[in-house]
Amino acid sequence: MIRSLLLGLALVAPAAFAQVPGANEVRTATLANGMQIIVWPDHDIPNVALYNWVHVGSRNEAPGITGLAHFFEHMMFNGTSTRAPGEFDQILEANGARNNAFTSDDVTVYQDWFPRSALETVFQLEADRLQNLSFDPKVVESERNVVHSERRLRVDDSHQGRLQEQVQATAFVAHPYGIPTIGWPSDILSWTIDDLKKFFSTYYAPNNCTLVLVGDVEPDQAIALARKYFEPIPKQEPPRPVKTEEPEQLGERRVAVNADAQTPLVQVAYHGISGADPRRPALDLLTRVLTDGDASRLHRTLVEEQKLAISADSYFTAGFDPGLVWFFLSLPAEGDARQAEAEFTRQVERVIEEGVTKDELARARSQALADFWRGLATIDGKAQALGTFEVLQGGHKKLFDEPRAYEAVTQQDIQKLAAELLRSTNRTVGVLKSPPPPDEAQTQSGGAK
Repeated sequence: MIRSLLLGLALVAPAAFAQVPGANEVRTATLANGMQIIVWPDHDIPNVALYNWVHVGSRNEAPGITGLAHFFEHMMFNGTSTRAPGEFDQILEANGARNNAFTSDDVTVYQDWFPRSALETVFQLEADRLQNLSFDPKVVESERNVVHSERRLRVDDSHQGRLQEQVQATAFVAHPYGIPTIGWPSDILSWTIDDLKKFFSTYYAPNNCTLVLVGDVEPDQAIALARKYFEPIPKQEPPRPVKTEEPEQLGERRVAVNADAQTPLVQVAYHGISGADPRRPALDLLTRVLTDGDASRLHRTLVEEQKLAISADSYFTAGFDPGLVWFFLSLPAEGDARQAEAEFTRQVERVIEEGVTKDELARARSQALADFWRGLATIDGKAQALGTFEVLQGGHKKLFDEPRAYEAVTQQDIQKLAAELLRSTNRTVGVLKSPPPPDEAQTQSGGAK
């Protein structure tokens, strides 16, 4: 039924869905301690999605404490002064609830999905771990080992992860976006309890949190529970703002990683825009023209026609500050990275010089709007979108005008943005491939034959 509805939405005239319904139903409140509450009632099913957006990510770290934001994503499930490790999950499961969390460059977000009958219980648990988190040394060391192992899995033992980390660190010379979210290995192994306590007291303050609830809940009830359980938590001095701005990149940078890889990789990262930048919809459509689907330019040319790659993908980060626009090429075994990169560059330059066609724009817009409406088909998707817009993209009210923003993007907007962002002097290129055999390497370096 939902699939049929979404297909129908994509076929309806765009003007019919120029605005998302429900803007007048959203209620907001700010507690006395500065915590922000946003509630969007949705009574289709008797469930609720709660997202606590803590405004801290690797952007707020520095050498010596990198990875702490991600570490607290783990620690927040490991007990408080009033509850033992594991009790948080046990109580939620007993009430038919489940939970998760994620960390990015900008935020750490804690998610709960539960029946409406568990609303007050969830408020109790979330307030408890925000106020009374335990720093048991044994638990800290256990989680340190878990995070270190996670880093080995996601970065050190992953060709994509290892190359991406190197490209990101090379693309940023000043801004802390160059710090990997999972942290550098030596920092993971050397955090102290004092480092953890200072970080927690600074960033896990109610005035640094945005609590979003969507589902079968009355706003007055939710706000009253927030006042009961969260308002007694003292506010803290606001965290020191991140003032560093990444200087303009004036020339291409390159990274080479040698690895025993059957599949060579090419990654290209351009400096992009922030989440609140009004050009965000245009950038989304630009990347979709290049990589979204079998009809996209890079898939057609690199994958289908010239067989230079087995996949071509992209995404961009749009947080508090300008992030990166990423392109990922996976090549066939023995693939030619130079040739694939040259064709990639040629296709990007075509967009800069010639723009995109009407058909490409229409296809990309249909894809974007279909994905947008699909995301709002669930209370979880609504909570994710509401928090993303409120915290990172200039305010939750913009969510309700998002379809109109996409409809307003023109071919000229996309070409202008491509010329500004996708120039070769604004990019960092990373290549991962197997090193040449010893004899060949010696020949290439001019050594004795």
